[in-house]
Amino acid sequence: MKFWNMGKDKDKQSAEQPDMTALEKRLAEKAAQEAYEENEPVGPKTLKEAQATIDELNDRLVRQAADIENFRKRAQREKDEARQFANQSLLEKLLPVLDNFEMALAAAEKTDPAIRDGVQMIYDQLLGVLKDSGVESVEAVGESFDPNLHEAISQKHTTEAAEGTVLQQVQRGYKLNDRLVRPARVIVAAAPVVEAETTEN
Repeated sequence: MKFWNMGKDKDKQSAEQPDMTALEKRLAEKAAQEAYEENEPVGPKTLKEAQATIDELNDRLVRQAADIENFRKRAQREKDEARQFANQSLLEKLLPVLDNFEMALAAAEKTDPAIRDGVQMIYDQLLGVLKDSGVESVEAVGESFDPNLHEAISQKHTTEAAEGTVLQQVQRGYKLNDRLVRPARVIVAAAPVVEAETTEN
């Protein structure tokens, strides 16, 4: 194509394309604006906004790190407790056996010493195994009554011990790793009864 024909071709092309209507122009402008807004960068527009965003994200990160650390500690604590007290249900089933051993030893006081010593050895062996597993008996007789460790089944008025002292242990109590499994059932000393003196007029 020769250069002197180029202007004529442009006029010919513009004549072939009709002018856009007002509605089409508005739609085109709107589409162009939406495309610009979609491509517009998202984020803070000033340094102050950027610093505020950084501070907020940093606070959120610190809180999440603290939550994770608390969860880790709680999970470890629960795991340790589960390991320490896994044998509690077995111990609760063994407690009547220990009670029967103690009754057998009390009944064997006047029997053949060989039988009594044999029962005592088996009882001591069982207590040793339980002690190695973290089981210990609750001290009661002669101690001050402690509702966290003792269960009072009755009181006895006496002058032989101070009020609130455990006089007798009816059933031994046990702890597993310092957690009470069964309280000791005890009889507690009470103040002696003072008889009122009657005076005759």
